[in-house]
Amino acid sequence: MVLLCIMERTKLLGSCFSFDREIQLPGRPVVSIPFDFTRDLGGEEVTRLQESIQPAPFCPDADTAIAENQHFRYVVFAPAGTLLYDRAIILLHGLNERSWQKYLTWAEDLVMTCGVPVILFPIAFHMNRTPTAWYTPRGLLPWLNRRKQEIKNLCNASFFNLALSSRLSVSPLRFYTSGLESAFNLIQLINDMKQGRHPLFTESVQVDFFAYSIGALLAQVVLMADPYDNLSYSRLFTFCGGSVFERMNGNSRDIMDQEAYQKIREFYLGEFHAFHQGQDGSQAGVSDKLTNAFRLMIHSADPEGRRRMFFAGAKDRIRMISTRQDIVIPTVGLHEATGQELAGYMTRELDFPYEYTHQMPFPENGKIHETELITSFRSIFDQAAGFLA
Repeated sequence: MVLLCIMERTKLLGSCFSFDREIQLPGRPVVSIPFDFTRDLGGEEVTRLQESIQPAPFCPDADTAIAENQHFRYVVFAPAGTLLYDRAIILLHGLNERSWQKYLTWAEDLVMTCGVPVILFPIAFHMNRTPTAWYTPRGLLPWLNRRKQEIKNLCNASFFNLALSSRLSVSPLRFYTSGLESAFNLIQLINDMKQGRHPLFTESVQVDFFAYSIGALLAQVVLMADPYDNLSYSRLFTFCGGSVFERMNGNSRDIMDQEAYQKIREFYLGEFHAFHQGQDGSQAGVSDKLTNAFRLMIHSADPEGRRRMFFAGAKDRIRMISTRQDIVIPTVGLHEATGQELAGYMTRELDFPYEYTHQMPFPENGKIHETELITSFRSIFDQAAGFLA
């Protein structure tokens, strides 16, 4: 598929994107369909963990009281005209994102090149799973000023990351609980698809993943745990993601501030190894599998070789693309995840002929020639289509 103008297409798709109604995408045989989702699987386990976490100062409500996070809508881009599908791609986004805008051309391209529906699924407390007050600058200004006053020489504090930074600073455990909840949500969705409870898919559906940034870590954990043996043949293509946690650097104005980054880094590289959920609910076994998989993706070291064993077994089902200028998730983190012996086979580092960042690999600033953007975009998504189609 030739993408004629990335910036114009992104703006056009953003202008018609909706969580409320089905839409025929302009000029493409692709429809956008919203679906309702209510958290069920793992709800007791996640709620028990969330009840132990203190609310952030700017938000007096407990995590368990955020209704937007428990009942929400997700959108599927699907080929127009087909009633049922036996394949699907779940697209997972990055950390601290609240808009699908940059992903709309990605999803559309995957539908056009792979010929299967693409599910844009939000991570817990991200995208439309948060109260609008968390991202309203006027209401957050006093809290941002307070945070800057309370923490001397605070680096990278901004309206964009205040909600996530404050919540993680109060309790770094939120990174785990939100990830656990997201993993349960994905497994619930896949179970529904596999059991014929989703109107778009047959019970024999194969579910693959296109995962960006922190979404890649989530997908890796779900594939590694696979508590219901639904993903034995699933494929994963990651872009700017796939690293062990230890090598990630989320200290950025549009991800989290320095204080929050330091706290979660210290917590997960230190005391989290002794954390135990003490589960006794019906989904305790699933929680244990997910938690153990997450633990394997934290440290660079893999003394027992369990992480390398997983990647060796899945080496033909996972491909990971990094970019040279990415300082948030550098290539070395991908190599440490797979092990050096598999790195050359499973990972590839690319570079683009313009200034870019992890957050904006295809900048929409009008300063880059469209031909360069299209060539760079195709260098990623042609590989994705070749692997996932």
